[in-house]
Amino acid sequence: MPDAIAFDSVSVIIPTYNRQKVLAKVLEGYLALASPHLVLELIVVDDGSTDGTESTVQEFSTRSVFPVRYLRQPNKGPAAARNVGIREAHSSLLLFTDSDIIPKGDLVEQHINWHRKNPQIATAVLGYVTWPREIRATPFMRWYGENQLFHFSHLRNKNDAGFRYFYTCNLSLKADFLRSYGQFDEDFKSAAYEDIELGYRLSKRGLQVLYNPEAIGYHYQFFSFNDACKKNLGNAAAAQLFLSKQVGQKILQDTRQKHSGAGYTLAKRIAWLAAKMFAPARRLLDSQLPLPNIVYRLFFWASNHQSPGTPKVSE
Repeated sequence: MPDAIAFDSVSVIIPTYNRQKVLAKVLEGYLALASPHLVLELIVVDDGSTDGTESTVQEFSTRSVFPVRYLRQPNKGPAAARNVGIREAHSSLLLFTDSDIIPKGDLVEQHINWHRKNPQIATAVLGYVTWPREIRATPFMRWYGENQLFHFSHLRNKNDAGFRYFYTCNLSLKADFLRSYGQFDEDFKSAAYEDIELGYRLSKRGLQVLYNPEAIGYHYQFFSFNDACKKNLGNAAAAQLFLSKQVGQKILQDTRQKHSGAGYTLAKRIAWLAAKMFAPARRLLDSQLPLPNIVYRLFFWASNHQSPGTPKVSE
């Protein structure tokens, strides 16, 4: 493979499942791009939707200034859907995003410019994801997005974010590198851990993940505190599958070493006591009143650790 390629367009790959209304907003966002000529094609891979997704995409394609391709598969999960997009894409640069991520006007331009400056075949670019104003995010949501759903708060001034930040909600990389060294593991049937697992395998082939906070996507989804906890518990099956993979075993070993000391056990007991002590504050978690970050972290941790057990793989 060549060490450098001239990049002048992207193939945008969006897997979707029963998100017709939100997907319509996302597609309108691509109509509003500042540089739509940079999109060689937009590929929507429908993972067996039953809500009229196809008609929404087809209607959008009649108004789009760039080609829109609708591909459909039986319900197999987002990993399999992205693999369809990888096989079908025509551009040398692939931009992965989700069907609830609305692009900022210069999103595509930001990704392409960074690849032009960093044309090495193994270099990927991670963009930033935040909440749109329309959602009216609560302080808890802002904390959750930065520290749990994603971990952007840990990425200050990092040139190489590492494979743990291989987030396909807003990520671009070279098609040749991906096709040569690995695609998504289709054992994963839900949108959890499948991207990080692939990032780990690609890291063994030299993957570098650069973080561009100006490549912004808006996550069009509201989360209450209970919604966030349910999502975390709903990812349990994917987490167990992840732990059975090589990368999961590595992270689990690292986590166990980190949490093996008496200090961690003591800190956990103190956290349980603190959660009980501050229980009345729980009713404020979904309000617009900002609380100290430690309060959100404490309640979220307590709600997702009902009994001692295996450490979370995200820790």
